[in-house]
Amino acid sequence: MSSAALGVGVVVGLTGMGGGALMTPVLVLGFGVNPFTAVSSDLITSAVMKPAGSIVHARRGTVNWGLVLWLMIGSVPAAFCGALIISVYGEAADASAFVKTSLGAVLVLAAALIGLRAFVGMRNRARERRDGTHTRRDDGEPVRVRRIPTLLVGIVGGLMVGLTSVGSGSLIIIALMLLYPLLPMGRLVGTDLVQAVPLVIAAAIGHLLFGEVDWSIVLPLIIGSVPGTIIGARLSSTLPSGIVRRALALVLLASGLRMLDVDIPWTIAAVSLAFVAATLGWMGLRSAYGILPAARRERKVPE
Repeated sequence: MSSAALGVGVVVGLTGMGGGALMTPVLVLGFGVNPFTAVSSDLITSAVMKPAGSIVHARRGTVNWGLVLWLMIGSVPAAFCGALIISVYGEAADASAFVKTSLGAVLVLAAALIGLRAFVGMRNRARERRDGTHTRRDDGEPVRVRRIPTLLVGIVGGLMVGLTSVGSGSLIIIALMLLYPLLPMGRLVGTDLVQAVPLVIAAAIGHLLFGEVDWSIVLPLIIGSVPGTIIGARLSSTLPSGIVRRALALVLLASGLRMLDVDIPWTIAAVSLAFVAATLGWMGLRSAYGILPAARRERKVPE
């Protein structure tokens, strides 16, 4: 279990995404852990992992504290309520089935949003090259906080984290990209990491009170994931994180479909179709925005 957590930690360090979105499905599908227990145990692990990255960003000044404040106002109580909801739901029906279905739906959504994030980034780079403009805001330039939309993002993201442990590093950062397209990526990641600390802690407290934390699972996860995150962070400057994110999206799609009890042949077919469609769509979008492959650019360079 620690080796699996090490691998997940490396992915998190590389991309800033995939903590709960990978760890919880690995526990459920790979180790047969009850979904309710997997979510609770993963949240306790995340509560230990998150502060390290947030401290680094806070020291570097890559955090928008206004966004953090309004996200926290919505996400912290919502995350706590998420744990309470699945506890109350479990009295009337099977909480494990509810959590598993919710997790599957959120994983499929997260996979789609990773693709959307890639498209938005590519579109912005293409516009910069084509129009001679830039779609990034200087680090020192102030950002006007859109309070109500940001608050709603916090509420929805916090609820998803409390219910499924997924969302603090995937769903919320995608929503921030769409709400604040001119905010530099470094500040987006830093802001998301810092707001995720109280969010995950609130969800973890809720699951400590109402959930099913298994410390025999939590301790191996912490032992593996913490050094994995450090390794991934060091590798992030040398490996192409874009390729890692695309692979992550396919893994999340497969995990989500299996959580929704889709048969293995249909899951393989869906993931294969998504890979082909994404590749062709990516090539078409690059062509439409005038971004040539590296090999073709090299051939165009005069001798």
